[in-house]
Amino acid sequence: MMLQHQSRLGACDIAYRLQAKQAPFKPILPRASRSVRLVAPAAADAGVNPFAATSSTSSSTIRKSEPQSSSSTNDKYGWSSHTWKWRGHTIHYKTAGCGEPIVLVHGFGLSSFHYRRNIPILAENYKVYAIDLLGFGKSSKPILQYSMELWRDLLLDFNSEFLGGKPAVMVGNSIGGLACLMVNAASPPDAIRGTVLLNSAGAMNNKGVIGDWRILAVYPLLLLIDFLLSIPAVSAALFNNVRTRDNIRQVLRNGVYRNPSHVDEELVEEVFAPSCDPGAREVFVSVITGPPGPKPWTLMADVKGPLLVLWGDKDTLTPADGPVGRFLKALPARRPETTFKMLEDVGHCLHDDKPDLVHSELLPWLEKVMAGQPTCKDAATLASVEPTVIVPTLETETATVTAATAVAAVTTSQEPAA
Repeated sequence: MMLQHQSRLGACDIAYRLQAKQAPFKPILPRASRSVRLVAPAAADAGVNPFAATSSTSSSTIRKSEPQSSSSTNDKYGWSSHTWKWRGHTIHYKTAGCGEPIVLVHGFGLSSFHYRRNIPILAENYKVYAIDLLGFGKSSKPILQYSMELWRDLLLDFNSEFLGGKPAVMVGNSIGGLACLMVNAASPPDAIRGTVLLNSAGAMNNKGVIGDWRILAVYPLLLLIDFLLSIPAVSAALFNNVRTRDNIRQVLRNGVYRNPSHVDEELVEEVFAPSCDPGAREVFVSVITGPPGPKPWTLMADVKGPLLVLWGDKDTLTPADGPVGRFLKALPARRPETTFKMLEDVGHCLHDDKPDLVHSELLPWLEKVMAGQPTCKDAATLASVEPTVIVPTLETETATVTAATAVAAVTTSQEPAA
């Protein structure tokens, strides 16, 4: 893995150092193809944010989603990788298993690979989709204004395109958790089976978490950083410093994970490699300086179905005593079908930090939410039944068709979605 990406470092560094002028930024409009309630995009501060839209864009520039047949299989983790065209951009995603759909959404600077310890377990019973959000992982990194609303629309279109009308369980970590809440709130009631938040963020960036005294204390500094990032030479120097392998390794081990052994070289490389892609620096700047998006408490009135919240007690990025942690911890007393679990000695990326603790809470919850729905194990059991030669009658023909239909209903979703 490391040798595969080693040659990209030099060229990538040179490209960033030589860049003296930013390409024009293109706004991307909210989706308009579904009759769902949309949250208005947050306004950008054109005086500070270099990614703010300076002109309107015609709706004709939004292209229809186009499935693409490119795919590959990972023998180590048992997933298949695919690509899909969305609004003219390439979206990478992984699939595994069969049964009812679960959609996994990663956090800032990461990718679908971050669910490497969860996908094989979940795929034993369910159809798992893990997406690389636009701007991250192996997905395209176009230069435009990134926002929570953009990712919400991507996920809404993804679900509509690939889930075959089945209701999804949305699972998200950090900003992925906030995106899942937004998808839930904007979806029809029959499109969401449940939602799981893994240390959910309260905004796309720290400027949105103004209820936390730690953020208030450094808020002027955050505004200064926004201004400095608007200078290409400064943002290039900062980005090149932040994205080194050594820095990635140190930050993950010392501030994000509690289990340092899980910050292995494979993870470091999966975080580092996308930073060499064209547009990666612009994505970084846009997310840091862009509109923070809605808060969880403003969405909650429209959130439907069961909600499971898992929180790491040692999270330093979205601490349990911060405004988001306090709100979600108190939520079960005010909202039905809501469960909050604090996990001991776990950091921000709890699903990869200590996956066994997460699975001990997540799997029983999924069994309740998915009760009565066919699983991969059900399909295997039905398929292994030896055929019996009997005299055909109306009743036996009906039973045969019913059994065949049951097997087909589960195994059909085993096929790659693109």
